Amino acid sequence: MGDFTKLSDDELMVLLKQDKLGAFKELYGRYWKKLYSEAYKRLKSKESAEEIVQEIFTHLWLKRYSLQITTTVGGYLHSIAGNRVIDRYRQQLVRTKYKEAFWAVHSETDNSTEDAIILRELTYTIETEVRQLPDKCRSVYELSRNEHKTNREIAVQLGISEKTVENHLTKALKRLRIGLSHYLMLIVIVLLK
Repeated sequence: MGDFTKLSDDELMVLLKQDKLGAFKELYGRYWKKLYSEAYKRLKSKESAEEIVQEIFTHLWLKRYSLQITTTVGGYLHSIAGNRVIDRYRQQLVRTKYKEAFWAVHSETDNSTEDAIILRELTYTIETEVRQLPDKCRSVYELSRNEHKTNREIAVQLGISEKTVENHLTKALKRLRIGLSHYLMLIVIVLLK
C-alpha cells in the first residue's frame, strides 16, 4: 500500500496495528502541527510543546496493539495532549511550591545559633526519615525531589509505571509529614521572627 493520504484515520489505525510505518507517518503528519499548536498555546514553551507531542506519538506507537479508541483518532490524540499539558502544570506547581518553601526557610537573614541548630536538626530528621523509606520508595523520592525528575522520567528510569511512582511519592510524603509533624511549630516560630 503506497498512498496513505487517502485513507481515513480509522483505516490508518488498523494498518498501524499491523506495523505499517507508513500509517504511523501519515497520522504523525496529520496531527503533529495541531497537537503542537494546542500544547504551545497553553504552555507558551516550544520545548515543552515539542516534548508533549513526541510523548503522544511515542505512546501511540508503543500502545498500537492494545489501543481501544472509542472516539475519533483526532479526539483521542487531543485528549492525551490536554492531559499532558495538565500534568506539566502540576509538575511546575509542585516545583514552584518546593522552591518557595526552600527559599522561605533559607533566606532568613538572621543566622542565629538557635535557628542554625533547628535547621540542622530538621535537615538531619528529614535525611533520617528518607533513609528509613523502603528502597524503591526512597529512590523515587530522591529522583523527584533531589534531581527534579518528572514522574514519567522516574518511571522510565526505574522501569515502573507512573502510577507506581505516584504511589511511592504519596507514601514517602505521608511518612515525612508524620515524622516531621513535631517540627511544624518550630518552623512557624522561626519564620515569624
